[in-house]
Amino acid sequence: MPASAGQSRIIRIETFPVPPRWLFVRVETSDGLVGWGEGSLEGHTEAVEGAYASLRDRFIGADADRIEDMWQVSFRLGFYRGGPVLMSALSGLDQALWDIKGKRLGVPVYQLLGGRVRDRVSVYAWVGGDRPSDLVHGAKARIAQGFKAVKMNATGDLGWVSSPKVLDQVTERVAEVKSLGIDVGVDFHGRLHKPMAKQLARILEPLRPLFIEEPLLSEHPEAIKQLSLLTTIPIALGERLYSRWDVKTFLEAASIDILQLDVSHAGGLSESRRMAAMAEAYDVALAPHCPLGPLALGACIQLALTSPNFVIQEMSLGIHYNSGEHDLLTYLLNPEVFDIKDGMVEANLRPGLGIDVNEALVREISRDCPPWRNPAWRGPDGHVREW
Repeated sequence: MPASAGQSRIIRIETFPVPPRWLFVRVETSDGLVGWGEGSLEGHTEAVEGAYASLRDRFIGADADRIEDMWQVSFRLGFYRGGPVLMSALSGLDQALWDIKGKRLGVPVYQLLGGRVRDRVSVYAWVGGDRPSDLVHGAKARIAQGFKAVKMNATGDLGWVSSPKVLDQVTERVAEVKSLGIDVGVDFHGRLHKPMAKQLARILEPLRPLFIEEPLLSEHPEAIKQLSLLTTIPIALGERLYSRWDVKTFLEAASIDILQLDVSHAGGLSESRRMAAMAEAYDVALAPHCPLGPLALGACIQLALTSPNFVIQEMSLGIHYNSGEHDLLTYLLNPEVFDIKDGMVEANLRPGLGIDVNEALVREISRDCPPWRNPAWRGPDGHVREW
């Protein structure tokens, strides 16, 4: 797909693995513009980097303005479509191309998507710990950062049928955090099997959590439908759905209430925009998944600003994932774009994604970035558990 004379051509596509577990993508054009995106796929960075070999073969020399055409070529002409690796690679490229187009025209990406429908974006952050005191301490720290909502793990370990005492511990932890006056989402991580998920959803109802996330794995759409008929708590799901075709099953079944697509796994802004619109047609809210880096978050905020059904955005401020001191703000020259006030982040008015990357630091750290691997979780009997 060569560009004609005078057009802005793609001359370089680079990838940079950086701690704690992210993959940044840099695209440069013949007229001197640089766009950044994020193709992070936690624990599988090498596979995504390999997928960029074919994207370079296809798109070096291509017209950088033809974002949708490149999306379609990437998705269709590989024959084997979708999946986390290919869609994460496409996501990083797509975000970078939108960043370039916004910079060329001197407008934020949300202007290219029809303009914003809100002026600021509600956000929440994760808190961890097994004991109620740990969670309360973490939640207080989030409140001090400006958050009004948090998300916490439901449980570390539940088998097919486990002791009801474990369920009681979950409700105790959620109640302790809610006592601080903030909203709480509860992430099941797909760790529970249906017999326990049904019980936990029922006993959590009086506590009125903001949502329950991945109460069951997305490969069990029939079980998620059954669970949705048993609880009034909003069911959130979507980080392991990579395209509009993946989400279609859940929308048609009316089994989820909140779509948590991931802009760095689901084909970038182009596909995420389509998935968000599909969800709106089924009266399903949008709350993008993003325990990732600043470029992914920047893209999520552009999407949130233009999506009528958006409700709240995840962000990983201050989370290091056991990888030194690198976090959301490490690689930014303008960290103030993610300042939180009254539980919200203001619209970013800068061109493109509005993120100024410290390129020198990215290049330096990327040269010696150790691979990150998902930890192996095992139950008391030694059987592997969902991460």
